[in-house]
Amino acid sequence: MSKVMRLDKFVAGQLNGFSRSAVKQYCRHGRILVNGKKAASDQKIDAQCDVISVDGETVHYKEHVYIMLNKPQGYVCSTREGNSPTVLELVPKRLYRSGLFPAGRLDKDTEGFVLITDDGELSHKMLSPKSHVDKKYYVELKDDIRDDTADIFASGMTIDNKEVCLPARLERIKDNDKACYLTLCEGKFHQVKRMFMATGNEVVYLKRISIGGMELDKNLMTGECLEILHKDIQKLLDKT
Repeated sequence: MSKVMRLDKFVAGQLNGFSRSAVKQYCRHGRILVNGKKAASDQKIDAQCDVISVDGETVHYKEHVYIMLNKPQGYVCSTREGNSPTVLELVPKRLYRSGLFPAGRLDKDTEGFVLITDDGELSHKMLSPKSHVDKKYYVELKDDIRDDTADIFASGMTIDNKEVCLPARLERIKDNDKACYLTLCEGKFHQVKRMFMATGNEVVYLKRISIGGMELDKNLMTGECLEILHKDIQKLLDKT
C-alpha cells in the first residue's frame, strides 16, 4: 500500500531534530537522496516504496512509534511542562518524534509501565472502558491485607460512597501479608490507593507491571525506554 507525501514532511516526521527548513537545506547540498538521486524538499515520495537516505543512512518509514517506559517516581504523565518533569523527557533522541504522548496515566509517585506513542487510535482502544484492557500492579501496603479484601475487590466495590468500580483481581504473595498483585480493567483517579483506603489500608509503593498481555521488560531499568515492535502491539489489547 503506497504512502505518498512530500519529502520534507517525511524526513521531519521520521527524524528527531529535523524541521522542514532543515530538510530544504540538506536537499540543496545533496545530502538527501531518493532512490540514489539528488532530491528536492517539496517533491512527492512514496514512503513505503522509495528509498530515502540522509547523509548515506537509509531512513525507514514508521507510521507510528510505540515505546515502553519504566517510569520512575517524580515524573508526570503529561505532554506539558510544569513544576515536575514529564515522562517525555525520558524518551531518548533516537526514539523521539513530534506528536508523542503518554497513553494513560500513572500518578507522580507511581512507577512502572507507561506506553508512549503517537498512535491516537491505539490509545483510544487501550483506554476505552468498553475494551476492558487489564492493567496489573505490584502493591506494597502499610498494614496486613485483610482476609476479605480479595472478595471485596472482586465484587465491584464502591469508593468514596459514589464511584462503583468494576471487579478487580487481587493475588496474594506467599509469606508477605503486606504485598500483592492487583489487576484492574479501568483507570479511575488514584483508584488503587482509594480501593485499599476503603478497606482501611494504605498503599506505600505502587508499580504497574503489565498492560493487556504485555509485561514490563524485566531488564528495563527504571527511567529507561524500549521500542515495542509493531508485531507485538496487539498484546497491549489482549485479554488476560
